[in-house]
Amino acid sequence: MTDFAFSPRRAITHLRRADPALAAVIDSVGPFRLELKASRSLFGALAEAIVYQQLSTKAAATIYGRVEALFPHARSGFTPADIAGATDESLRGVGLSRAKLLALRDLARRVADRELPTLEEAILLDDEALIARLVAVRGIGRWSAEMFLMFRLGRPDVLPVDDYSLRKAYAAVFRKRKLPSPETLQRAGEKWRPYRTVASWYLWQMLNGNSRPKSASPP
Repeated sequence: MTDFAFSPRRAITHLRRADPALAAVIDSVGPFRLELKASRSLFGALAEAIVYQQLSTKAAATIYGRVEALFPHARSGFTPADIAGATDESLRGVGLSRAKLLALRDLARRVADRELPTLEEAILLDDEALIARLVAVRGIGRWSAEMFLMFRLGRPDVLPVDDYSLRKAYAAVFRKRKLPSPETLQRAGEKWRPYRTVASWYLWQMLNGNSRPKSASPP
């Protein structure tokens, strides 16, 4: 899925004009290639986020697959009712920690009780209103909510200032001796509005070594 509710080309033009240093990063990395992850439902996306927390991608995928295998009838993915009806023993038996089990149960209850918006309703909420709804779920902090907005909904103006890798990337790109505090990064990112998601993605690419050779032509 690559469709956004904003124009990446327009975002890059804005960022180039707003921040010459970031323009050099854009030239080095190349085209904006963030790929949105499809979501069958808000419950499904948050359940996956909970399972994947603090694990390697490979380990998390294995555990998530085992959770799905507990509900072979759920061809479109397990539901809140599935989690509510499963025993603690079965959920712990596939590798879920107690904390993640409790988080999944809290998520399932809140969805069943309609305390959380549907995916369709979430799309209509502004960023801060949606984050406030999501962080009410046990195990979903602001960072997890921001990742949902960025990589599931494709929101253009999210700056996850608590993200360690983003702070590290900022320090490396802008040649800072120390990691910026979240407050410092927040102030620095004001010039990137309303496309701070795009700026964040470019900084992450530099940290991950995804820049192009200097001889390559700019996008």
